[in-house]
Amino acid sequence: MIRSHHDLTDAQFGPQAAAYVASTVHSQGADLERLASLSAASPGMRVLDLGTGGGHAAYALVPPATEVVACDLSAEMVSVVEGEARRRALSNIRGHVASVERLPFDAAHFDLIVSRFSAHHWPDLVAGLREARRVIKPGCVAVFIDIVSPPAAALDTHLQAVELLRDPSHARDYRVAEWGVALEQAGFAMVEVQSWRLRMDFAAWTARMNTSPEATSAIRSIQAKASAATHAHFEIEPDGSFQIDAAWLRAVAV
Repeated sequence: MIRSHHDLTDAQFGPQAAAYVASTVHSQGADLERLASLSAASPGMRVLDLGTGGGHAAYALVPPATEVVACDLSAEMVSVVEGEARRRALSNIRGHVASVERLPFDAAHFDLIVSRFSAHHWPDLVAGLREARRVIKPGCVAVFIDIVSPPAAALDTHLQAVELLRDPSHARDYRVAEWGVALEQAGFAMVEVQSWRLRMDFAAWTARMNTSPEATSAIRSIQAKASAATHAHFEIEPDGSFQIDAAWLRAVAV
């Protein structure tokens, strides 16, 4: 059966919802500390966590925020995040199931939008960003945190290939320059970019997405046949673990 991208994403992430709450890669990081500081600097905000996944951005943003809406395409993800919020006694988090291209919120409803490790699954980046711009107040900040692709074509192709084999719902890890263009088209001005490296433990990375043995073998084959430059850039280890680049992109709604 041929499925839509949204159905494919829901099928991939729904069953793995609990794994994303527990994931070390997603539950830790200096970017979460920065989000907490951003929220603390302006208490009382109404915040949208767009593509909440395991909810870690939402947890970091409270309690200074008046309300954090944890929005995700997957109903199972939203349910797990709501349960974790109750476990942590975070009463001002509420879940909402919706696609990024059709947000069920009024225009200029939010004071801050955050999206963490979600946009590389969106089928249309600009459409999602335009909806984000619609529901945020003019002059307010949106922070997009995601894996970013290297500028070199060969390195970009390698990254997209292994990502797609691991997770069929993968759309694209965008280059920073592509982010800048997309944000401008959507009505944002990118004002800050900070990047860092993340180590992907191969066994945990594939298990978290329940990657099939055939796809896992294909990824290892691509890694084995990669050029010396690709091996060096991604710091590919004997067990398949590797390094990728993440970025914090802060934008202002113009």
